[in-house]
Amino acid sequence: MPTNEPEDRPAPYPDDPKIHHVDTRTLRGLAHPLRIRLLNALREFGPATASGLADRLGESSGATSYHLRQLATYGFVEDDPERGKGRERWWKSVHTGTVFGPTSDFVRHADAEVRGAMGVVLHEVATMHAQELNTWLGTMHEWPEEWLRSWEVSDFKLRLTPELSLELAEKMTELVQSYRGRVPDDAEGSAVVRTHLHVFPRPTD
Repeated sequence: MPTNEPEDRPAPYPDDPKIHHVDTRTLRGLAHPLRIRLLNALREFGPATASGLADRLGESSGATSYHLRQLATYGFVEDDPERGKGRERWWKSVHTGTVFGPTSDFVRHADAEVRGAMGVVLHEVATMHAQELNTWLGTMHEWPEEWLRSWEVSDFKLRLTPELSLELAEKMTELVQSYRGRVPDDAEGSAVVRTHLHVFPRPTD
């Protein structure tokens, strides 16, 4: 979920109907920890029922059902009628990804509610990144030797200007995107690989 798009460059995926470009209205609809987790689960694991998502996320089916309806109101999810049987209601994500305009448009917005909503989204994304990494660390012994030689967790300290920081983030994103689609979904020995990108300044005193 790309969270920042600088003001002076074209928005990514401008004509891709499968990418949701968040505005202040849909931001309010997304800004709840459970809604973010529900949307992430539908995108990663595919269509599901409210009860199935409740089991996966450790929540009550009443809570997942309510927040799925809220996500649907804001256009993030929709019914999957091909899977529903009888009264069983299946949900699917409308989009494959979400991008935000310049983050400054939200974190410096005149409306405190917008600023707060953006804070909820950013902190929940950071929390999910940490949880995913911790899950890998806790289960890595279950993976084949090839994968134990093929993972990475590193951090780097650089002195950069804002322009160079942006350039670094763009180049890293382009590199990751260059690997998309190179391996078929059913390729033997393959797995879905999660890559987190964090680029941010730190005080020097």
